[in-house]
Amino acid sequence: MILFKRANDLRQWLEKAKQNGLKSGFIPTMGALHAGHISLINQSKKSDDLTVASIFVNPTQFNNAADLEKYPKTIEADIRQLETAGCDILFLPSVAEMYPDGLQADKKYNLGMLETVLEGKFRPGHYQGVCMIVDKFLQLVQPHYLYLGQKDFQQCMVLQKMIDQLTGIDKPVIRICPTAREKDGLAMSSRNMRLTTDERKTAPKLFQMLTFIKENFTAKPLPELLTEAQKMITDAGFKPDYITIADYETLTPIQKPNDCKHSIALVAAYLHEIRLIDNLILS
Repeated sequence: MILFKRANDLRQWLEKAKQNGLKSGFIPTMGALHAGHISLINQSKKSDDLTVASIFVNPTQFNNAADLEKYPKTIEADIRQLETAGCDILFLPSVAEMYPDGLQADKKYNLGMLETVLEGKFRPGHYQGVCMIVDKFLQLVQPHYLYLGQKDFQQCMVLQKMIDQLTGIDKPVIRICPTAREKDGLAMSSRNMRLTTDERKTAPKLFQMLTFIKENFTAKPLPELLTEAQKMITDAGFKPDYITIADYETLTPIQKPNDCKHSIALVAAYLHEIRLIDNLILS
């Protein structure tokens, strides 16, 4: 694995690779890697000539300074995992490298309603920051494929909308890979590292609640189903930001199962100080 810390060095190397006809897959991460990240690396290794990953804790997507400060950093272990998985290139830039002119936004992305619902509603400015850094990475790496995890389903939709607005480069194809889960169903997340022993025992109830929604999706009126689902996790100690059943294509909330062709249940909830998100496709 080749490690780059400077954008110009990475750009020059990748330009030569592209001239040789090599197709690349790109996996952007914020580090604290787990098996879910590695599954994205594995998917790229199966399909692409080059697998490129980045580790960068992006300050512009954090609307909570304390969350940024506490975000897990395990860089040595991350590098070992990427090497073991056969990642070809790791880009490990500094904040100054990615934001040489400061953290102020230099463009505004038109994200429509995606910026005002669910994660967009509860984390104002978050998706503008995500788009800002992924735009920078895509301009630099110019991959053929961008690998993302389904756990961040709304973010996948946001990045597709951002990519549709890009000019000047060949637009990568997004490949969404299934959410990687622990044996007890908990969606793998870097934030899981911050859970206490007791919190880790409680955390899988989020997935159990989503499974309950899926099992009863057509058996109960959806408002009643959502009320029961919320009680399940609040009784367990969660404080939900949202629990919703929405159209898979638009994230518009639905009232009845036949309101759309495909539907998805999404949740974000705090377990004490740790905010967890998850989703499950229903139909």
